[in-house]
Amino acid sequence: MPPPGTLGDARICVAILDGPVDLRHACFAGASIKRIASLATQRPGRGVATCHGTHVASVLFGQPGTVVEGLAPGCRGLVIPVFADAPTGLTCSQLDLARAILLAVENGAHVINLSGGQLSPSGMATPILEQAIERCRVQNVLIVAAAGNDGCDCLHVPAAAASVLAVGAMDGDGAPLPSSNWGHLYASNGVLAPGAEIPGARLEGGVSRFSGTSFATPIVTAMAALLLSAQLRAGLPPDPHAVRARLLAMAAPCLPDDIADCRRVLGGRLPFRLPQTRSPLMSDLETSLLSDQTAGDPPLPFSPAATSIERGVAPSGLAASAAPQARAPRTPAGLAPSGCGCGGAGGDAPAESDCGCGCGGHDGPPTLVYALGTIGIDFGTEARRDSFTQAMDDGTNPGDMVALLAHIAQNPFEAPSLIWTLNLDATPIYAIEPAGAYAALGYERLRDFLHGQIGQGVEMVSVPGVIAGKVRLQSGQVVPVIAPSIRGMYSWASSALVKATMGPEPSSETGIADYERRSAGLTDFLSRIYYDLRNLGITAEERALNYSATNAFQVADVIRATTIGDLDLDTITVKPSPVCRPDSACYDVELAFYNPDNTNVASRIYRFTVDVSDVNPVTIGAVRNWTRRG
Repeated sequence: MPPPGTLGDARICVAILDGPVDLRHACFAGASIKRIASLATQRPGRGVATCHGTHVASVLFGQPGTVVEGLAPGCRGLVIPVFADAPTGLTCSQLDLARAILLAVENGAHVINLSGGQLSPSGMATPILEQAIERCRVQNVLIVAAAGNDGCDCLHVPAAAASVLAVGAMDGDGAPLPSSNWGHLYASNGVLAPGAEIPGARLEGGVSRFSGTSFATPIVTAMAALLLSAQLRAGLPPDPHAVRARLLAMAAPCLPDDIADCRRVLGGRLPFRLPQTRSPLMSDLETSLLSDQTAGDPPLPFSPAATSIERGVAPSGLAASAAPQARAPRTPAGLAPSGCGCGGAGGDAPAESDCGCGCGGHDGPPTLVYALGTIGIDFGTEARRDSFTQAMDDGTNPGDMVALLAHIAQNPFEAPSLIWTLNLDATPIYAIEPAGAYAALGYERLRDFLHGQIGQGVEMVSVPGVIAGKVRLQSGQVVPVIAPSIRGMYSWASSALVKATMGPEPSSETGIADYERRSAGLTDFLSRIYYDLRNLGITAEERALNYSATNAFQVADVIRATTIGDLDLDTITVKPSPVCRPDSACYDVELAFYNPDNTNVASRIYRFTVDVSDVNPVTIGAVRNWTRRG
């Protein structure tokens, strides 16, 4: 057995965003792994998604003494499926990946392993995914992502993001696998790790050996988890991005006479080899990482880290043995795993049916949501749309929202037959399905919201609730279903909200000028949240921020005071509150204002605290304010 403490600490949490994991495999007996519900199914099967996810999970969490000994079996695991077997291919959208990342953050992950990605010419993710990646950076959660197996100078999302640790694959001699991607951004945020014939759990028992960046990625994730565990043993708080900086710093760079093209080494090779048995690695890996220092370095890696339109994310592709080719990268329909690994070796290699690719715990609590957006309607299927066409016997088109709302008003029992959506910039992000004794009231409110959007200038709707399943829209997109808390459902227009908050407009010219300045300040605050800081409303910080936009009367007092001082809104930040009631989750929303005529003057900070432990958040305490130098 390895020395105590080198298996990883149970206080360190690693999230696996991959296919479903078959926890029935003997290697997971005794592992602390929790399933988190997502849009992809948790049910393991015999297809490539389960094959891929199970193998990746076993590299991390396979228990000592079993046929697959993982590298960090003592750490806690979260399984959040993002890939599932489907006729349309093994992919997920960047929007769905963003949801899964936020779920991992909300459930306490320190490190997120993503053995997948989507080819992107620019390396830029969609805004919502960028925001989720930024949330990880701000909250010190490390994303470790595969660079991809296309064998080209090309970038993958999210591996190309500056705060992500990208992983390429090398063989036992340190040479990059022919299939391992490279790109200019990976030189500063990427490393090579062992990725040739990595042993892992085979479906229905036994061991498989797969190659590719998919299987190099959990090795680097395990390194990070073990170093975070070492930080805890040293009495220090875990610092994932400091560990990232340490891993990047210790990677051995490519030398001019090393290989023909040093770009393929990314930022460097991590200095260890994967042994045939895993148990010795627990001590060898940590010894290697913690002793590889230059004079004057601290004993542990705690220095701070430096910190296109895509259709989706998918596995990066199976590692191949052919030489790299200068070819144009394909553009998959979504983010996908970085390799199904169906090209094993010898007797350990799986048959095609084991992966289904043809060689090409326990559940967590319900997820709370407090989302902002606009209401839409979807029919789900063409047949459902045709049924409404027939029911609306006056010849009107069910695509005409005014006519459809009039029909529902006369036939309220028809409302549950539609899929009511919450949209962000015309993209459905949730379906809303009122339930319980007051479901009819919930549908009536949704109908009123949509009517207000059409004819009364309603700009935004708030929907608090819990995630209660998923539904497929007529476009084929799958979205989570919110079971809403009707008490917190509101709609508003900024102009009407400002008028109600600020009171009647004064008659004097001086009063009108002051009124307009204060109104503009409140409108600016609301617009910043609606459009600049738009989000999915999943994490506690996002729910606190979104609730602050619906609590405009409290914000109006702040705006009133700042406009008198001719101050402009600078930043909006959300962070955990150091003071909170028992069994609550409190976050401080801070608004920073500056003087545009004299930026040398200290900023004025206003803070109010939001408790987001319940479905409907609530503010607690009074608004506090002080000055702070920039």
